[in-house]
Amino acid sequence: MIGFIADYFNILGGAEKNDSVLLSHLRQKFDILQIISSECTPEKVDMCECLIIGNFVHLPENMKDYIRNNSRYIIYEHDHKYVKTRDPSQFPEFRVPPEYLTNIDFYKGAKKVICLSQIQVDILSESAKLTNAISIGTSLWSLDDLSYMRELGKSSSKTRSAAVIKSHNPIKNTAKAEAFCQENDIDYETIQSNNYRQFLHSLSQYEKLVFFPAVLESLCRLVVEAKMLGCEVITTPKLLGASYEDWFSVSGLELISKIENKVCKALLVFDEVIAACISSSSNKQQDITAILTCYRRPEYLAEQITALKNQTIPPKEIWVWVNKHVDNSEYDFTDCGADCVFRNDRNWKFHARFAIAQLARTRYVALFDDDTIPGEKWFENCLDSEAVFPGIYGGIGVVLNENRYQNHDRIGWSSLNNETAEVDLVGHAWFFKKVYLQYMWKEEPYTWENGEDIQFSYLCKHYGDVKTYVPPHPKGDPAMFSSLKGYKYGVDLKASSRPSNHTVFYEQRDKQVVEYLNRGWATVKGQKQDTQNRAGSK
Repeated sequence: MIGFIADYFNILGGAEKNDSVLLSHLRQKFDILQIISSECTPEKVDMCECLIIGNFVHLPENMKDYIRNNSRYIIYEHDHKYVKTRDPSQFPEFRVPPEYLTNIDFYKGAKKVICLSQIQVDILSESAKLTNAISIGTSLWSLDDLSYMRELGKSSSKTRSAAVIKSHNPIKNTAKAEAFCQENDIDYETIQSNNYRQFLHSLSQYEKLVFFPAVLESLCRLVVEAKMLGCEVITTPKLLGASYEDWFSVSGLELISKIENKVCKALLVFDEVIAACISSSSNKQQDITAILTCYRRPEYLAEQITALKNQTIPPKEIWVWVNKHVDNSEYDFTDCGADCVFRNDRNWKFHARFAIAQLARTRYVALFDDDTIPGEKWFENCLDSEAVFPGIYGGIGVVLNENRYQNHDRIGWSSLNNETAEVDLVGHAWFFKKVYLQYMWKEEPYTWENGEDIQFSYLCKHYGDVKTYVPPHPKGDPAMFSSLKGYKYGVDLKASSRPSNHTVFYEQRDKQVVEYLNRGWATVKGQKQDTQNRAGSK
C-alpha cells in the first residue's frame, strides 16, 4: 500500500490539483491510503510500503521524526516548505541563509524530493545542500483537462481584453494586477470560478492575463494554463518557476503538446522512484550477511558492529573472521555483538572472508576491511544502485589507466562521485549477490598474499560478465558513504599498503593485473578503447 500524506485533498488549490492527478494515476497500480497530515499516526505510516508527502504544514514534528526514522518516503515539493517564510524570493539570487531554512533533515531523509521546476532544485541544492532533489519540469494536468484546453484553443475567440484573478490570497496579489491595469489604461475584468472547466473556458476568451505573484511560484499553473489557452501573460518572469523551463517560450497548442509529454514523463518518474522506494522498504527484511575481518585493529570492531546494526536496512547476520595476530589475542570476542565469530590459529589473510562468505544463507553478502565504518545508508545505497546496475559494489573503486595497478584513478569515499560509476575493481567494502562467489574460484589465485579484490572483479567479469561499480558518494550525504573514518583509521602503520610495504605491495598487484590482462580481462578503459577502435574502422 502507498500512503499519500497532504494537508488537504478536497480543495481547488494548485497543489491539490497536482496531487489529484498523481493519485488518479497511482490508483491504477496501487492501493492508496490518503492521510490528512494533522491526523497522521505511526499506525497509519506502518501500514504503507512507501509514503508520498505533499503539503505537510500540519504534520506534527514528532511524526516527521517518526517517518524519517521508520519509513521510505518521497516528498512531492509544491511551495518551499524548506524556507521559514515560504518565499525564497526575498533573498538575493534566492540564496536562503541557514537561519531561514527549516525541515532540512526531513528533506534529506526522503528517497527523492520531486520538485515542479528546476529553480526549486537549484535552491535546495545551493542553500540546503540537498543531493536528492530532482525536477519533473511541470505541474500535473490530467490528459482530459489538456484535451479540453486543446479544444478551447481551437474554438474559442478572444473577445475580451485582460483578465485579473480575483483572490483574497495575498500571494496572488490581485491589487497589484488591478493597479497595473489602471495605470496603463488596460481594460480588464476580474475572474474567478469554483468550477475548474468553467474557469478555463472563461480564461480562454481573454487576450491577456495580468498576474504579479507576491512570492516565487514553484511553477505557476495559472500562467501555464493562460499560455496554453493562447493568452499573452503580463507578469514578473523571475517569480515564476515555469519561466526557468525550456518550454516557457512557446504557447497555445504547441505548449499543450509539450506539457502533455512532460506530464507523461513526470508520471513515469514517480513510478520509478516509488518502485525504488518499495524495493528499499521490502529490503528492510532483505537477506544480507555482513562479514568483518579482525586482524590488528580489534579496537574498531565494536564501532563497526554498531554501524552495521544502525543501517537503514540492517543485515540479517553479522559475522567476524579473526585472523591470528598478537594484537587481537587478548580481545574478548564473546560479547562483541556479532552473531558468529570465526577464531583462527592462523593468519589466512585476505581471501578467507570470500571463502567463508559461501556459507552465508542470505542473498547478499557484504564484506568490510577492519578500518571501515560505513554510513547508515550504505546498504540502502548499494541496494538502490544494484537494482539499476546489477553487479559488485564497493567503497573505493579503481579504474586502471595502464597495464598495471599503479597510477590508477580512484572513485568513492576518497574521491567523491554523485552517480553510480563503473570501475575495474573495488576495495575497503564490498556488497554483492552471494551467487557471484562461484566465479571467485574459477581459477587458482595468482597469489594468496594479496589482490583478492583484483581477483574477484576480474573473475566475475571474465566468467560471468558481472561488472563492478561504486554507488554514489555525494558530498552532501555522508550517510551514503562506505567509509566515514577511512582517513583516520586507514593510514596507520598496520595497513597492508603502509609506506614501508609499498614496494612489495604494489609489485604484487602490478604483476597480478598484467597476468589478468593477458588472460583477457576487459577493463573499463580497455572496453572504451575497443569501442572507439571499432567505430573508427567503420
